[in-house]
Amino acid sequence: MAKERKSKEVKKRRKRKVDLVIISDVHLGTYGCHAKELLLYLKSIKPKKVILNGDIIDVWQFKKRYWPKSHMKVVKHLIGWMSQGVEMYYVTGNHDEVFRKFANFEIGTFKIVNQLDLDIDGKKAWIFHGDVFDVTMQYSKWLTKLGAIGYDLLILINKLVNNCSQFFGKGKISLSKKIKDKVKSAVKFINDFEQIATEIGAEKNYDYVICGHIHQPEIKEFKHGNKRVQYLNSGDWIENLTALEYHKGSWNIFQFKEEYYSTEHEEANDITDKTSKEIFGELLNDFNIGKK
Repeated sequence: MAKERKSKEVKKRRKRKVDLVIISDVHLGTYGCHAKELLLYLKSIKPKKVILNGDIIDVWQFKKRYWPKSHMKVVKHLIGWMSQGVEMYYVTGNHDEVFRKFANFEIGTFKIVNQLDLDIDGKKAWIFHGDVFDVTMQYSKWLTKLGAIGYDLLILINKLVNNCSQFFGKGKISLSKKIKDKVKSAVKFINDFEQIATEIGAEKNYDYVICGHIHQPEIKEFKHGNKRVQYLNSGDWIENLTALEYHKGSWNIFQFKEEYYSTEHEEANDITDKTSKEIFGELLNDFNIGKK
């Protein structure tokens, strides 16, 4: 009994208070999504405000036959936060663009938006997913979708490579990340993306420009004329496993490290012990649906 009480106290102590957390590019419903790792992270924090900055559910690649319990568990946890009164914004992205039809939909503390103006301790923040700057998205959507399929295939190959690598006692590698880092056109695209976003942000007199989309976590300052703009990107939960955190006036890029959560793996394993129907039932209870 005392051991159980001590275990609960440890778990309670582990929750970090965060004023604002920004997560993007989770791609729930795809093979590359690290939902279990994301769930461990979500369970470790106690945020006041949450911004889901696009591509949380990958509607492009979504297949009914592939929706693991861990993916449902992430959705349940987010809705649990909503039921507790945590302010939450869902900023639409390109892979979940279907939700753009429901822009400004609001229920309780949850709201769907295409972009968000936010006051953060007296500074103006412009928050959007970022695909608006992607030329291929504007003019060749079919090409981008084809690229997404190829990217998903690369993730599957990467998993196979990592399984072999771990079998021989080697560490994990990210093929997609290595390709991005080496290909000059990809590097140029990222640099152009950051420059364009902050230039427009400066024109609109924003202090922060906060994006996702390019799967490249970053905190960097740009100067355009007399205006300084801080560019922030939340990264993703495919390659980098990162989120943006703002607490007590300071920004930080959180990066998931498996060893930090080694003692909590048993807690995450309860995902596999429940059916999707049971998890969905818990989700309804958290959201007070069907209760008088």
